[in-house]
Amino acid sequence: MTVDQIVPVQYVAGPHGLRLAHRFLAGTEPALVFLPGYMSDMAGGKAEAVLAHAAATNRACLLLDYSGCGLSEGAFAEGTLSRWRDEVVALIAALGIDRAVLCGSSMGGWLMLLVARALPQTVRALVGIAAAPDFTDWGFDAAQKAALAAGQTLFEDNPYGPEPTPTYAAFWRDGQAQLQLDGAIPFDGPVRLIHGQADADVPWETSLRHAAALRSADVQVYLIKDGDHRLSRPQDIALLLHTLDELVGALAGGA
Repeated sequence: MTVDQIVPVQYVAGPHGLRLAHRFLAGTEPALVFLPGYMSDMAGGKAEAVLAHAAATNRACLLLDYSGCGLSEGAFAEGTLSRWRDEVVALIAALGIDRAVLCGSSMGGWLMLLVARALPQTVRALVGIAAAPDFTDWGFDAAQKAALAAGQTLFEDNPYGPEPTPTYAAFWRDGQAQLQLDGAIPFDGPVRLIHGQADADVPWETSLRHAAALRSADVQVYLIKDGDHRLSRPQDIALLLHTLDELVGALAGGA
C-alpha cells in the first residue's frame, strides 16, 4: 500500500500565512509525529515507514513538510528553526492531537526539543535519529561562523544530491539563539536516541551530549557501529519502529 493510499496529502494554513502540506492519519494516541531533517521532507523512507507502520497498528500519525520544503508553500531561504517550530506546533493544534511522540531526524532531532518546550502537556516522548541539536554551533568553524554572522550565505558540498547545501545567515542566527546542549533540557518523558557510529555528518558523540543534557532520567542511546547518517537501511528502520512500539506501549501502560 502506498502512502497516498494510506492517507492523501492535505493542506492547512500555517501561522505565517503559508499553506503547509501534511499527511494525517487518525488513530489511537499518542500520535507519532515525524520531523524531517534539514532540506528534507515527508517523502523520505523513514517518514513513510513510520506512517505505514502506524496504519498497520491503528496508530495516529502526522507527517509534514516545513514551509519552503517539499509540497509546502514558502521559500527555503526564509526558513528558521523558530518558524518551523511554530508550524509544527500549529499543525498539532489544528489537528487536535492531545498526546504525541515526536520522532526527529537530524535537524528534526533539534526541532523536537523546541516543540517539546512549546507543548509540554502534549509531547510525551522523544525519539532522535542521528539527532543534530546545536549544529549551527559545532558544525561550522570560526571562519564560516564569521561569514554567516556578516550576513553571507554558506554553500557546502552535498553528499546526497548534485546541488550544494546552503546555510542562510538568518537560519544560523536563529539556531545560535536556540542552542540546547549547554544547559538542562527541561523534558522529563522517555527519550530514545539512535545514532550511527559511521555518521559522517553528525558525530555520534552528539547523542551522548544530548542524553546528558536532558533532565529526564529515562534516556537511552542506541549506537549502531556501521550505521551512517541516514539510518535508512531495513535493519535501521526496523530498530526505529521497534523503538516507537516500545515507547508507545510504555506510555499506554502508564496512562
